[in-house]
Amino acid sequence: MSIQINEARLWQRLMDMAKIGATPAGGCNRQALSDLDYQGRQLFEQWCIDAGCSIERDAIGNVFARRAAKKDLAPVMSGSHLDTQPTGGKFDGVYGVLAALEVVETLNDHNVETDHPIDIVVWTNEEGSRFDCAMMGSAVWSGAWPIEKALALADLEGVSVGDELDRLKLAGDKPFDHNIKAAFELHIEQGPILEAESIPVGIVTGVQHMCRYRMQIRGQETHAGPSPMSMRRDPMMSVGEFLNRTYEIANEHAPDGRVTFGYINAQPGSPNTVPGLVELTLDLRHPDGEAYSAMQSKVEAALNESVEKFANTVEYERVWEAPGVQFDEQCVSFVREGAQTAGLAAKEIVSGAGHDACNIDAVAPTSMIFVPCDDGLSHNEAENISSTQAANGANVLLHALLEASRAG
Repeated sequence: MSIQINEARLWQRLMDMAKIGATPAGGCNRQALSDLDYQGRQLFEQWCIDAGCSIERDAIGNVFARRAAKKDLAPVMSGSHLDTQPTGGKFDGVYGVLAALEVVETLNDHNVETDHPIDIVVWTNEEGSRFDCAMMGSAVWSGAWPIEKALALADLEGVSVGDELDRLKLAGDKPFDHNIKAAFELHIEQGPILEAESIPVGIVTGVQHMCRYRMQIRGQETHAGPSPMSMRRDPMMSVGEFLNRTYEIANEHAPDGRVTFGYINAQPGSPNTVPGLVELTLDLRHPDGEAYSAMQSKVEAALNESVEKFANTVEYERVWEAPGVQFDEQCVSFVREGAQTAGLAAKEIVSGAGHDACNIDAVAPTSMIFVPCDDGLSHNEAENISSTQAANGANVLLHALLEASRAG
């Protein structure tokens, strides 16, 4: 019988980490480079030291805990992030980190030596909730984003990433080394597919294309009472038409098209004044490159048409874009074999959300593993998985890492 992780130990560690930044509704608020994030990192590092790992940090605060190997070879990497959304759950990111630690603990328990070292990684500011750059630490590490730009990012209080790294003494001198044999990220699905189909494991073959727009539609402020509807330059009229057309575009590209208006702000924000400015964001996603490009073109055309129709003006910018990713076939096969060894049914799936694995994939062979989460909920205090589900994913990770860490 193949070795298995210690389910009770993994679950206890997940619950212990969840106490740091615990919210009244049962979630976590442990935003990047906050005092609570620092406490979570310190607890994690102590657990790793107790497990015999060495600790290094790089200049953006990413943490690398290494389990030594029989040979001086490129490491196999696994991990995720410990920071959360302001009203986040207990498992997003942290599950992948602590499952990788549990794999190391299990190998220690069974006196298993590997040919390649195993690195457990914690990426800085994955969520991008406090500092507006999702997957920041892995983007800097991979070279996708300049470190100077990341260090200058500031939160709403004007405190920068560099300020907090200095204050908390979290930056280190480990180089941005991309000599990685293979990398794996275990994560909750953050969607409903695996749960709906009663499948315990997702073999993630890639990540869909995604981008984010910021838009400013300008009209003319005027009194809500005396101004006839037909004579207004009301930017909210353009917004209303644009929203309807954008949802139609998503339906034209169903079932995989995704559009989300996560922020809308009208100024001056008075109940009896027609706004002069409406700001909004649009998140757009699709796994197919041609469909994704078509959605972008249609959305931009719809925006311009809706603005022109009501005599308003618009400025918009595609402020963030993450091209779709096709994960390394050998790494995917390691996950597939890991599920078979663990005796678990699995489904190949494309991730709807961005992950640090997207940045890693640009410089090293990479794949991901998913487990179901209740109702597909994530970025929500009600986010939940069971102890069994946690163990299932960790066992797949264990065997994928074992296979990848063999020389050859």
